[in-house]
Amino acid sequence: MFEKVRNFLEKEIQLNHIPGATLQVAQQGKLLLQETFGFQRVFPNKEPMKITTVFDLASLTKVIATLPVVLKLIEHGDLHLDDRVSFFLPSFSGGGKEEIRIKHLLTHTSGLPAHRRYYEKKLLVGEIMESIYEEKLVAPPGKQVVYSDLGFITLYHLIEKITSVPYARFVEEEILAPLEMNETGFHLNYEKTRYAATEYSEELRDYKQGIVHDDNTESMGGISGHAGLFSTVTDLTNFAEMIEQGGYFRGKRILSEQTLAVSQKNYTLFDSEYRGLGWILNSPNFSSCGDLFSEGSFGHTGFTGTSIWFDPEIQLRVILLTNRVHFGRKDPIIRLRPRLHNLIVSTL
Repeated sequence: MFEKVRNFLEKEIQLNHIPGATLQVAQQGKLLLQETFGFQRVFPNKEPMKITTVFDLASLTKVIATLPVVLKLIEHGDLHLDDRVSFFLPSFSGGGKEEIRIKHLLTHTSGLPAHRRYYEKKLLVGEIMESIYEEKLVAPPGKQVVYSDLGFITLYHLIEKITSVPYARFVEEEILAPLEMNETGFHLNYEKTRYAATEYSEELRDYKQGIVHDDNTESMGGISGHAGLFSTVTDLTNFAEMIEQGGYFRGKRILSEQTLAVSQKNYTLFDSEYRGLGWILNSPNFSSCGDLFSEGSFGHTGFTGTSIWFDPEIQLRVILLTNRVHFGRKDPIIRLRPRLHNLIVSTL
């Protein structure tokens, strides 16, 4: 059934677009495909990809960890989407930042810049937050989508401020443990051979394996709201099942159906890039889910080569895990993702 999909991924590996991949396709709760392709490490020696391979999720951290935790805080009555960020973080003000709401951070419409190289100055977490407090906005809040890691670093700090609990521990207690995601976390103490290798590090004189790829997150001790989470396809299946089952997982309510529905609404009709809370929505402009996913589809991608997409209309999910940065920061994955998703949908 999926021979064309297999051939496609094998060709992409032969072209050195990706070292390898783990792909899962499920529809109506039934697993249709779960296979590995290629290698989890190519240099200096080849290690085959395995179902048990642990991946650096990169920006999937935003929707697997930070988003559900914020949704939990909404359900607990600790915040609401129109709360000003400055209510919790008084220093987050000036230059229009006092108008930024929680929903603006989640939808990437805060006007904060996309990225800063904090790692070059070896800034600590507190110093990074001080830098964000002093940032000048690149757009008025709520008027334009500017995908911003700074916004999710702010959410990480805000979560700790509200809960008085370290972010990683709160994520573990509220999301990962109830979902039985036992091989997911910010610091997993596995042998190097469990991990998909990412980019070469001059400092290590080796390829990163089990050390977060994102430079800012590494300088923050491996934990942030925008990156840092590691996981396996098996654990991500648990998360995906919870999303598809309206917040329930094996009889336990993790999040409410209403809360999940709110996260999947389009908050950026004014922009060509559609955004939910955390989620990327299928847009009339470019979408990494391709051309054939339904209008209400939602998902997210990670810089290392990871992605997860849901199509509620046809009850489809696709989890793609690659370590494309093992070959450097080239961009073949940008074309790979939509073509792969088109192939999958046309095969069903």
